[in-house]
Amino acid sequence: MGIIGNVKNDKMQDCINKCMQCLQACEECLTLCITGPNKDEKVQCMTILRDCIDICNIAIKFMARGSEHAKHICEECAEICEACAAECEKLSTDHCKKCAEICRECAEECRKML
Repeated sequence: MGIIGNVKNDKMQDCINKCMQCLQACEECLTLCITGPNKDEKVQCMTILRDCIDICNIAIKFMARGSEHAKHICEECAEICEACAAECEKLSTDHCKKCAEICRECAEECRKML
């Protein structure tokens, strides 16, 4: 059950929690990519990180409100999280590797919503 009781089940709450963790990891990774060296080499990664941040945010909102369309958003979220993980894995920084791991976990959790 959600914070005030709107979330319908534990599976959905687990997905919300994982999306929140992914959103945070992507925000942190994006900040480290922007402020770190070799920014030009990380443009693709920074672009998909922004997409991942946005879709996780939308997925959280749709699930929290119990939208009948949440499963469609979760499907797209899983796809974007996988793409983000693949892009982050191309880079050698520890924060990108950790972000990729969290993105893959989020994708897995989102697929459970389907």
